Amino acid sequence: MAHQQGRFAKYSPVRNIFPYCYPDTPMDKLTHIDADGTARMVDVGGKPETVREARAEAWVRMQEQTLTLIETGGHRKGDVIAVARIAGIQAAKRCADLIPLCHPLMLSGIDVDIALDKPGSRVHITTACRLKGATGVEMEALTAASVAALTIYDMCKAVDRGMVIEGIRLLHKSGGRSGEWNAVEV
Repeated sequence: MAHQQGRFAKYSPVRNIFPYCYPDTPMDKLTHIDADGTARMVDVGGKPETVREARAEAWVRMQEQTLTLIETGGHRKGDVIAVARIAGIQAAKRCADLIPLCHPLMLSGIDVDIALDKPGSRVHITTACRLKGATGVEMEALTAASVAALTIYDMCKAVDRGMVIEGIRLLHKSGGRSGEWNAVEV
C-alpha cells in the first residue's frame, strides 16, 4: 500500500515542538530528522572508520535487605549480578533491534561492570562499548546500562517493588568527527 498523502502528511510533531524545546539549536543539527522534520536513518557509508568507544552508567536504588540478598547470593532466582551483566551485554548487541534508527553494529568489545554501593543502598552499573566503524556506540553503551538495571529490577521485584532506576547517562565517548566528550561530574 502506497504512503497516503492525507491532511497530516506535512505534520511533524518534532518540527512543531522542537523550536520551543531547543530554541538555540537549528533543525539541521539533528541528524535523524530531515529538513521536513521527518525521521530518517543517517547514511554513514561515506564516513571514515575510526576507533570509537562509549561508556555509560545507571544506578538501582533499593532497600538495604535487597542489596544484602544480592551481595550474599541469597536471592532465590540466582546470581543477580551475573544475570544482569549478561543481559547488558546481550542488549548492547541487540540495540538496533530496540531503537529504530540505530545502525546494526559489529561491536569489538562490551564491558558491563556492576558494583554494590552499600552506604547508598544502590547498585552501580557501568558499561563500555567499542568498535572500529563509521558510527558511534553511545546508544549501545546506554542500552546495556539500562537493560542491566531493568534486569536487576526484574530479578528483585518480588522482594522490593519500590526500587528506583536512576542516573542513566553517557559518561564518555571518543572517536569520530566530534572527537572526545566527557560528562560533567554530578
